[in-house]
Amino acid sequence: MRIFADRLVEQLNKQLHPTYLIFGNEPLLLQESRQAIQKAAFAQGFEERHRFSIDNSFDWSPVYDCCQAMSLFSARQIIELELPETGVNAAIAKELVALSELLHSDIILVLIGTKLTKAQENAKWFKALSAQGCWVNCLTPDIQRLPQFVQARCRALNLKPDPEAVKMLAQWHEGNLFALTQSLEKLALIYPDGQLNLIRLEESLSRHNHFTAFHWIDALLAGKANRAQRIMRQLEAEGVELVILARTVQKELSQLLSMQQMLQSAPMGKVFDQFKVWQSKRPLYSAALNRLKMSDLRHLIQLLAKIELLVKTQYDESSWPLLHQLSAEMCQPPMKH
Repeated sequence: MRIFADRLVEQLNKQLHPTYLIFGNEPLLLQESRQAIQKAAFAQGFEERHRFSIDNSFDWSPVYDCCQAMSLFSARQIIELELPETGVNAAIAKELVALSELLHSDIILVLIGTKLTKAQENAKWFKALSAQGCWVNCLTPDIQRLPQFVQARCRALNLKPDPEAVKMLAQWHEGNLFALTQSLEKLALIYPDGQLNLIRLEESLSRHNHFTAFHWIDALLAGKANRAQRIMRQLEAEGVELVILARTVQKELSQLLSMQQMLQSAPMGKVFDQFKVWQSKRPLYSAALNRLKMSDLRHLIQLLAKIELLVKTQYDESSWPLLHQLSAEMCQPPMKH
């Protein structure tokens, strides 16, 4: 069974599974999922908790000892295994498969790791463990899912935001869910009636969104001009070096030009395979390639060269206006002939 982290408590109230696989890139959701499982397990008599951080030199003996400690006098146990950030190698995979065969009703196994790849989802160890329990998706909600996430959090605190407030909360806290949680708790204290609108948000909160160059690139590829400009303004205000953004967009423009050239003789799917574009990123590249012709891409690369020259030679003149221009031009819809 696969569920999103925000449905985990609901699932735990119905049934406690022998295994929980908590995977994702969002620290808040990983932490909350872990705590929710502990709370539900403790309520059902799982009084001991053992926590292990796995690495390549890890001794698995204590884990197996926990699994074999089954008697009338042994406490029911939660075993938490934190997987390495680099993922599961062949040696760890072998141990996890062996472990899946030793589980019993006095143990709940909780596996915690970063974002899963397709290969990991299809691996023997993952299938063996997920078949016995619940896979909890702890990925950071993207900008499409974030308003829904904000509304769910508001409901839990008896907050009643209007649609504009939901949109503003999502924009201000994108990429920083810890800050969102703190902001909502603060708002619940300030406004006991729970009513939230733009005026109340402006009065009570400061921005907490955390953008990176990659958020900007995704907005550029998608052709979302306003979003790209908003991200750029925040990165500029935070003191991010312009040269970092310039290098990042240079790589993308060069790749788009190579892809556009290959599209002259190959279908888009084959081009994406050739350039190893992730499935989740294909709609973004597809939008960019449909919008930007080779002449557009060459023009943007020339503009970028001008920006780099300005950065290296004119120390008293800001290059940010030119980068804002590049950002706007890259998002322009194709010209109708």
